[in-house]
Amino acid sequence: MSENENAIIERTKVWVEPQLKDCDVGHDFWHVQRVFNNAIFLCNIEGGNRFIILMAALLHDVVDEKYFNPHQKEFEIKKYLTSEGLAISQINEILNIITNMSFSNEFEGNKQKFVEFKIVQDADRLDAIGAIGIARAFSYGNHHNRIFFDPSVLPIDVKSKNEYRKSVSPTLNHFFEKLLLLKNLMNTETGKEIAIQRARFMIDYLKQFINEYNVINKSETVRWFDLIKMFE
Repeated sequence: MSENENAIIERTKVWVEPQLKDCDVGHDFWHVQRVFNNAIFLCNIEGGNRFIILMAALLHDVVDEKYFNPHQKEFEIKKYLTSEGLAISQINEILNIITNMSFSNEFEGNKQKFVEFKIVQDADRLDAIGAIGIARAFSYGNHHNRIFFDPSVLPIDVKSKNEYRKSVSPTLNHFFEKLLLLKNLMNTETGKEIAIQRARFMIDYLKQFINEYNVINKSETVRWFDLIKMFE
């Protein structure tokens, strides 16, 4: 990247951080920095336009509809990027990535094919699985006052974006309804390899969790272990 592009990236970090100050700790600026570093790692192997990838990684959660009015934030991002001298084509590419990469868009069949999109989406999804993914899941559930487990409430097969967004199921169900699905939704070969390792860690964690949760009966325990086996 050019010296000017590096400078824009550093200024963008400063611009993004206060935007996320009211988000839960799973979607804060630490999350963005992890995604940014994941994107660097993937880009080094998979290629793509490094500047576009890193800018999108930094900006991806500023349009998260869980916390913001995405249309208003798109306007603010476009205004900011214009002030930094980015070309319209660059701005549109960044916005195309960050407005289409959410898991909820999977239900609408919205599949982008270009490498920059694939890398940024994988970089974000890698932060949702493994040890960090476990921490983020329980943090988010606590933020929304959800119980972390109810053995009588089984995970559902979410069929639509609206159903996904309205879900209030216990936190552990989220592992089955989204997080363990991600390893099969990764775009890049590098992302897939990492996701498989991290998903395996989550599966081991779930087994340990059920073993320790000693207030459920034998049939419920068997049922939950059968669910876990489906993702091995």
